[in-house]
Amino acid sequence: MAKIYLTTAIPYVNGAPHLGHTMDYIIADTFSRYHKLLGDEVRFQAGTDEHGNKIFQKAAASNIDIQDYVDQNSLKFQNFIKKLHAENTDFVRTTDADHMRRCQAIWQKISDHIYPSKYEGWYCSGCESYVTQKEYDENHGVCPDHQKPYEKLSEENYYFRISDFKDQIREKIISHEMLILPEFREKEILKMLDDAPDVSVSRPKSQLTWGIPVPGNDEQVMYVWIDALSNYITVLGYADNDISDWWPAAVQFVGKDILRFHTIIWPAMLLALGLPLPKVICSHGFILADGQKMSKSIGNVVDPNEVIDKYGIDACRYYFLRHVDNFSDGDFTWDKYDSAYNTELANDLGNLVQRLATMSAKNQVAGLDTAESHSAFLDDQDYLDMMNRFEFTKAFDYAWTKVQAINKRIDDEKPWELAKKGEDAKPVLTSLCKDLLNVNELLKPFLPVTTARIEEVFTADQIVPPATPLFPKQ
Repeated sequence: MAKIYLTTAIPYVNGAPHLGHTMDYIIADTFSRYHKLLGDEVRFQAGTDEHGNKIFQKAAASNIDIQDYVDQNSLKFQNFIKKLHAENTDFVRTTDADHMRRCQAIWQKISDHIYPSKYEGWYCSGCESYVTQKEYDENHGVCPDHQKPYEKLSEENYYFRISDFKDQIREKIISHEMLILPEFREKEILKMLDDAPDVSVSRPKSQLTWGIPVPGNDEQVMYVWIDALSNYITVLGYADNDISDWWPAAVQFVGKDILRFHTIIWPAMLLALGLPLPKVICSHGFILADGQKMSKSIGNVVDPNEVIDKYGIDACRYYFLRHVDNFSDGDFTWDKYDSAYNTELANDLGNLVQRLATMSAKNQVAGLDTAESHSAFLDDQDYLDMMNRFEFTKAFDYAWTKVQAINKRIDDEKPWELAKKGEDAKPVLTSLCKDLLNVNELLKPFLPVTTARIEEVFTADQIVPPATPLFPKQ
């Protein structure tokens, strides 16, 4: 049994959960459930990023006390994770007293690589990120994500010397000691690394009041990187405790838009601390709405709560785990979602369970167990290889072909005709039920609610078909 630590990016609490967060959590939860099926001990981090000017300004604009504001919005994410049935073991908030104290300890530990300097250049308040002149020129002075002009800043800050670690980071990426997925992103990151500047890790208190004070300088407040990125180890107890039981992380799941921070700045911080780098940084794409990036101004933002509420959590997980390649951008439309539900979930799986349970009940098939199914799961090397390579969409497709194969076998072998002829249909139906329990094991990381119900039905002492189909057609 291995110890597996996996992480998700911590979102800002200046807004509600969106479909990008949905991808983060369900991909991570799928990997977590998979490793639990293997018998591993899993630690699964989630959390919220609660400092910075955007949050402070949003609270002020809403006329809400800042701490009350972050408390309320952090709770939205905690409740959303529960709604997704994601089984995180840890939830870290950057306003937690332990986190803030541990961040200050981390600052002191890497202080040999921190220096004061004056910053004069461009800044995006939406990204809360400094922008190089090259980025400014390429984007024609406007942030492509927020469609707002960059601001010109001039201020005294502390900088973290990325240049001290570029050679080590490059070596660890090329050797795959830290594997970047999908692999085509590796070249992008190596190119970015060549030009990566030292990064500002503080801002004057006059410009940023809501944050962690810099140790030894009351006029400066920590700026995003040491505060936010450190959460992955502060939640484990660093720098108070030895975290070697869990660190390095087996995988860190992030959106592609923050991949560079997690593959350049974060590794540099870890190297400065003398800690190993995460084994895998796995990035997923954006969720588009009918081929366009979601935008409030366009009015095409899809509320993930509506997606879940329409057909239930497993339908949501099904769509985003099977119809969205976790390495690429995906597209969501309500028509595609309805079609996936009715023609695949309802037809292929829901109808299969209903038919097979009904025939099994009539022919006294019951009392099956999952020992053989779990053994078959552990022996299915093709499936295991795909899951170990984080190819969740391919693994889901692979499992679904087995669902379709059971449907075909029922149609070919026609067990109902055996019963009509007075022949014993029980052996055929028992074999079909075992096939279903085998594929059910493969589906467990993806569809936790549905697979639990299927197992309950077919392992009961007396099979009773569900009163309504698992996925009633709409």
